[in-house]
Amino acid sequence: MLNHANKLAIAILVLAVVALPLQASAPTGAIFTTLSDGSEVNLNLFPSKQAVYLDGGPGIGAPATAAGLDDGTYVFQVTDPPGKTLLSTDQARCRQFTVVGGLITGVVSAGGCQHLTGFDVDHGAVTVQLFPFNDTPNPGGVYKAWVTKVADFLNGCAALGVSNGLDVVNCGFNAGNAHGFVPSDSKTDNFKVKSKAGPEIDSRFFDANTGAELDGRLVTWIDTLGGSNIKWQYFIADWNTHMAHVEAVETGTHRILIANQPGCTVGRVWLDNVPTGEIGPQTVEVTIKNVNKETSKLILVECVATP
Repeated sequence: MLNHANKLAIAILVLAVVALPLQASAPTGAIFTTLSDGSEVNLNLFPSKQAVYLDGGPGIGAPATAAGLDDGTYVFQVTDPPGKTLLSTDQARCRQFTVVGGLITGVVSAGGCQHLTGFDVDHGAVTVQLFPFNDTPNPGGVYKAWVTKVADFLNGCAALGVSNGLDVVNCGFNAGNAHGFVPSDSKTDNFKVKSKAGPEIDSRFFDANTGAELDGRLVTWIDTLGGSNIKWQYFIADWNTHMAHVEAVETGTHRILIANQPGCTVGRVWLDNVPTGEIGPQTVEVTIKNVNKETSKLILVECVATP
């Protein structure tokens, strides 16, 4: 039989377990920067800051059945690629949007400071203008867009000592927490404004038996900070080629996660025509050294079964 002291200890332990914070995780699906109508623009090279809009849900090249962002309320920011310099200039409450059914449905009313919206002609979703934001200090002209759930953002700001992050522009910065956006809880996408294309990482899936290109297959891109996004292979008419395209990448080591998926059981993988030495699902590390150099790192993925 438990004595009073043991019962008290168990009660304290139960309360401690209940009080543990829930672990956040990155939302599913993908985000991408685009024009107000959801159409692509020179592979994320934009003519002006005002032209950049955020889209969510099935990404460019995704099949119609692809899942979008988790339903809920989100907040976004624009930074330089390392995430240290916040470029968004308005309060975080002005940068909120909602997702229903995997698609962005609108911005959150914030007394008139909410962002302009457009309409995605492909998916029937709302697009959200990222402007206003300052010029990037990045020498290659690269910007980084971030998206995270509002609840995770508020927790991130609280960890930086800000009780209500929605009421401020900047919650601060430390390693692993970029102004309230924790990379592992966030989706990110890079883009450029009035600059050369710069370095990119391209992945191509092909059928091992026929050599046919396999559109609609995906990779998960993990950027240098640990933020993630999904990229789908599709036919890029301007280049007359098929690929899952990660554009405007920053210097440092990026990871491309290649998994078995409907329509592709992964076989061999090559990086710049050199075999990785592994067969099957794997993570390919790609190091970018110069953002001012227009280079393309190519990952070839052999699908040995395509049911």
